[in-house]
Amino acid sequence: MVEKTITLTGTSANSIEDAVNLAVSRAAVTIEGIRRVEVADVTGTVENGAVASWHVKVRLTFTIQDRLHE
Repeated sequence: MVEKTITLTGTSANSIEDAVNLAVSRAAVTIEGIRRVEVADVTGTVENGAVASWHVKVRLTFTIQDRLHE
């Protein structure tokens, strides 16, 4: 088996977990075989003294398919 890892950033005004889920679900639209997610970094945007949004950098690992592109 061969796997590939890519880095994405999900952003949410609601929560860190929501930002992670957004990144994974969006990637799953075009990438098959996602096996793992690693949270690599979490940052937030502050507006008026409060966290306005969360930015979560994730690494997604997926299996490379054994078929050729058509």
